[in-house]
Amino acid sequence: MTSPHKNKTITTLLAVLTGSIGGHRFYMYGKSDKWGWLHFLSLPISFIASHLFIGQPGLVIYSALVLSFLVSLLEVLIIGLTPDEKWDARHNKLSEHPSESSWPLALILVFTVGFGAIALIGTIARAFDLFYTGGAYG
Repeated sequence: MTSPHKNKTITTLLAVLTGSIGGHRFYMYGKSDKWGWLHFLSLPISFIASHLFIGQPGLVIYSALVLSFLVSLLEVLIIGLTPDEKWDARHNKLSEHPSESSWPLALILVFTVGFGAIALIGTIARAFDLFYTGGAYG
């Protein structure tokens, strides 16, 4: 019996595009994945917080979604840098063909590192601005 092949490049792309709501986790493990649902819950939590804490800075209101996004960027790197043999042993045990990662995966990883560094530095800078000056600079 064969199982559907879980493509590492598609999983990495899903983690970049829909990581903050858990799309990559649902692709890998199905709807019963508790970490995928934890990612997904960051969206309604942020929506409820935006209605409860009117007038608060965006980083405070959407902190659950921002945290989920930053974690998903880290997951992109973990997924993308996993060797193909280890990926197949974990996710494609019963699949008929092996994984072959190529240059699209490398491009996704390079762009993720760049964008993730900008997002992390921006988040840290805004958090320090809010903490030390009360948001005086923006």
